[in-house]
Amino acid sequence: MKSLKLYSIPFTGLKIGQHQFSFDVDSTYFNEFEYSLVKKGLLKVNLVLEKQETMMVLDFQITGVVQFNCDRCLADFPYQMDTKDRLIAKFSDIEEQPDTEEVMILSKNDSEIDISAFIYEMINLAAPYVNVCENPGNTEACDQEMISKLEQLVQSQEEKSDDNDPRWDKLKNISKN
Repeated sequence: MKSLKLYSIPFTGLKIGQHQFSFDVDSTYFNEFEYSLVKKGLLKVNLVLEKQETMMVLDFQITGVVQFNCDRCLADFPYQMDTKDRLIAKFSDIEEQPDTEEVMILSKNDSEIDISAFIYEMINLAAPYVNVCENPGNTEACDQEMISKLEQLVQSQEEKSDDNDPRWDKLKNISKN
């Protein structure tokens, strides 16, 4: 948690208007999150903070490269990431007002805003659902040795499935109504 202190912005001394901040995100950042989808990467976070009297508008842009494991061949591959998002931080006296996805509530006593969790969420949401190291139409990118081993395993499973179990044959004869 000590390394996440770098991602706190003290806003009490900031004048009303726009302010720019820049943060680096690397493996030490991802190690702070135990179940992170991303373990390695080198990203740059550019933040434009617009301070107003009753709220702050934070516009994020995250660019860089993260390392993923291919879901097909298990090899590491780099993934280029470029994502933008916005967070609104409102000042409120009501302490029980819940945060939403885009709006964070700050009390009048707060002096800094911690953006580490929001950066983490942005990176994980920008990650692809299926991680495949090949480009569309290019089958050379995946680890060919691993692909051939997987194909051999599939063939051996198909051969084993050809040996029918007589218990299943009776179930196949049941008609669907």
